[in-house]
Amino acid sequence: MKHKISTFSLCCGALLTALVCIMTMVIQIPIPLGYAHLGDAMILLGVAYFGRREAVWASGIGSSLADLLTGFTQWVIPTFFIKVIIVLIASQLMFDKEGGYRLWHPRNLFAAVLSMAWMVIGYVVVGSILYGSIPAGLASAPGLILEGVVNIAAYYAIAAALEKAHVRRLLHAE
Repeated sequence: MKHKISTFSLCCGALLTALVCIMTMVIQIPIPLGYAHLGDAMILLGVAYFGRREAVWASGIGSSLADLLTGFTQWVIPTFFIKVIIVLIASQLMFDKEGGYRLWHPRNLFAAVLSMAWMVIGYVVVGSILYGSIPAGLASAPGLILEGVVNIAAYYAIAAALEKAHVRRLLHAE
């Protein structure tokens, strides 16, 4: 089955890729084995506003590009897969059976929390492998948990402003 990609969809995907990369690079707080950032908030926003197809590639490519550009080259490939799985988890849970999305629905919070829990687990496991020790991987867990909580809060704050501005209606008015 072929999927046609519109120019609008392609542009949204490219814009989201750039936003994920920028949000990952602009504010970086060092934690053991890496850095905390706001890129995951943009990934969650990407799922909510652009959907799975655009968000899955934008999250993997944008986050990996940020790792590459900031010198964390050993994380480029693991980051790609961790971020893609974040999108797959979030997109599966954020929307109801009819494809509807409501920001303040408990399903949305569950999707965000489960996605960020995966992010923590993914980076702890990969960190343990890359650095050859489980304690080394676990050293990043507190910072990653805090990063997840901050990203969920940022996602809700930005999404609330976007909902108030009716951005969803503008994006889906092709």
